[in-house]
This record gives sequence, structure tokens and C-alpha cells, in this order.
Amino acid sequence: MTDLRYPIGQFRFPEVTTTQQVRGWMEDIRLLPRQLAETLSGASEQSLAKSYRDNGWTVSQLVHHIADSHMNSYIRFKLALTEDTPTIKPYNEEDWAQLPDSEMPVATSYRMIESLHERWVYLLTSLTEVQLQRAFNHPDSGLMTLEKALALYAWHGKHHLAHIQHALAN
Repeated sequence: MTDLRYPIGQFRFPEVTTTQQVRGWMEDIRLLPRQLAETLSGASEQSLAKSYRDNGWTVSQLVHHIADSHMNSYIRFKLALTEDTPTIKPYNEEDWAQLPDSEMPVATSYRMIESLHERWVYLLTSLTEVQLQRAFNHPDSGLMTLEKALALYAWHGKHHLAHIQHALAN
């Protein structure tokens, strides 16, 4: 692994997508809580304080970040499904990572991720191809379809899972 910031590579959205890819991304969202539980199983408080790289987030911060980020994404999906190309509100993930709730036990955020992903997958598997083309506007990165957001968050979960695995292995 040469660039610890991007252990699985940077996000790339294909020019053309297939139904199989979309189903795979949904499966990635479904599997993340189980993979996270397996990775965190038996981790001590000391290991949860480890970082995957110098000046990188700790394992605990990463788990809390996944909960925060995926909760925001789920809400963005619902906004895009119920409003006409809404402009979403971004958040400062660095500042969120410094708030007092980021010091809670990781089990709290894990339970949130587990429940959120169960609900998110239920929503995702009900979407039609037309609904997956609905979009929201992100003030910093522009228009994003739900299909692209799905791919991004499937990648995001794997990306941070790899960070956690690296931190715990060292």
C-alpha cells in the first residue's frame, strides 16, 4: 500500500454503469456493518486509539465518521427522492470529528451504522432505474445522481474499512 490516504485507490465512477454494478454497490452498503464488526472484534481501547497513518484519524474517529457521513448520505438520498434536485447542506467532517460525541464508545456508532445500513439497503433495493437518476446538488461538487452517490458511498465504506484494518494490523 503506497498511499495510505487511499488504500483502495481514489473513487472513480464508470462512464457507463450496469445493473450488476448497481447491485454490487448495494451489496457493499449491506455488508459494511458485518465487515466492520468482524474487523473491530476483539479490538482493545488501545488499538481503537491507533491511526492508520501519521496525522490520520484514529480507528474510533473513523467509526464515528462513517456513522456521520453515511447518515448524511442517507438523508441526501431521501431529499433527492422527495424534492426536485435539492441543494444539500455540506458539513465539515473535520470539525464533526472533534465534537464531544466522537469520544463515545465506538459501539454506539457501530449500532447506528448497523441500523442505518439496514434501513438504507431497504430503501435502495426498492429504487427504480429512473429513481437512481434523480439527483441532488452539492454546493462544492455539483450535481450528483443517486446512482453515483451509491457508488461513492459503497467506495467510502470500503475506503475507511481499509484504513481501520491497516491501523489495527500495525
